[in-house]
Amino acid sequence: MKNISLDITKAAMFLEQGAVKAYETKVKEAQEALENGTCPGNDFLGWLHLPSSVTPEFIDEIQAVADTLREKCEVVVVAGIGGSYLGARAVIEALGNSFAWLVNDKKNPTIMFAGNNIGEDYLAELTDYLKDKKFGVINISKSGTTTETALTFRLLKKQCETQRGKEEAKDVIVAVTDACKGAARAAADKEGYKTFVIPDNVGGRFSVLTPVGLLPIACAGFDIKQLVAGAAAMEVACGKDVAFEENPAAIYAAVRNGLYARAGKKIEIMVNYQPKLHFMSEWWKQLYGESEGKDGKGIFPASCDFTTDLHSMGQWIQEGERTIFETVISVEETNNKLYFPEDEENLDGLNFLAGKRVDEVNKMAELGTRLAHVDGGVPNIRISVPALNEYYIGQLIYFFEIACGISGNILGVNPFNQPGVEAYKKNMFALLDKPGYEADSKAIKERLAKEA
Repeated sequence: MKNISLDITKAAMFLEQGAVKAYETKVKEAQEALENGTCPGNDFLGWLHLPSSVTPEFIDEIQAVADTLREKCEVVVVAGIGGSYLGARAVIEALGNSFAWLVNDKKNPTIMFAGNNIGEDYLAELTDYLKDKKFGVINISKSGTTTETALTFRLLKKQCETQRGKEEAKDVIVAVTDACKGAARAAADKEGYKTFVIPDNVGGRFSVLTPVGLLPIACAGFDIKQLVAGAAAMEVACGKDVAFEENPAAIYAAVRNGLYARAGKKIEIMVNYQPKLHFMSEWWKQLYGESEGKDGKGIFPASCDFTTDLHSMGQWIQEGERTIFETVISVEETNNKLYFPEDEENLDGLNFLAGKRVDEVNKMAELGTRLAHVDGGVPNIRISVPALNEYYIGQLIYFFEIACGISGNILGVNPFNQPGVEAYKKNMFALLDKPGYEADSKAIKERLAKEA
């Protein structure tokens, strides 16, 4: 099997000669700090060698529960927010049928995602959709008190018990939560749900290779053994003893930090030319945004789906402020082959494409865009993925995770915390008069009155 590969030539040209190599010492120090547990946030390094530590027995246990849900459910709703759903959704959408909603696939349940917003219409429409469905729930929350997820789970639990009866509901509700504490753990123990543990030393955005991601992915019918195998292969390829020039994660971390610190590139746009990768970009945005955006530092992670967004964002990328660089995920071979037909009248003038594969046209759009953007002053990193399958998606996940850990350490931040996320929660709880927030409630309401 091949590995994903990295091409930095169209990015390094925007740096002084030798700038990437100059980061070798910093990269090695950053990776050694991860390995030795001497970096900030060292109590959240459980993801580092997770792929190689996942046992066949553990995979089989997850698969057995997934098979039960697949057998008993038409729909499985994954309740979770942030890292508790983005990784699973990224993998499922990358590997699944783009029109799964319309495909009568009796082998696989429909996987839906909720608990990631507080949209009343969304939740009302979801519960209405589920009224005549045999559905189950995977509740993913370490604490069980995250507002968006807890609210959604409360609604779904009651509906599932009403429709299927309490005993049957018990068999199709699974909790992925803390080992021994928290509201979700207490509820699972009380009701007798099957449970999986979110490791204490793995943060949400690094958790896709734990039951947080593996269980929903297995429910969708995908091969989690191959997903983990791909990640394990990339763990080896990006190991601390691999030469700097041969370690793709080390090179990626070095180039992006060089562009940020030495070339004034403050925004990284993750680009794909496959619609299936939209949520892979969403997962990547959380991974890098939460990990690096702190202490007044950090590259802003953005994303675009090309060629679609070339008709909306293309002008800005080509000629706007030169504070951006692009990282392009390029898929070498698609899973299907579709050819442009000949048209006798040729009113659209596209007969010159007759007989060509659609993917060939897409690849030329990718190459042409890359050349144009480089000419326009936008550095380009290219990540080449041989195919969209479980093995290579597993590689991509671990590649981004280890590169993120290295990059955050180079930047001098704690890549594994997210203190800023708590600010909005404090204000929201105060405004809702949550017990324990009385002083904050009074202060914020007085402030709003003055500002009115």
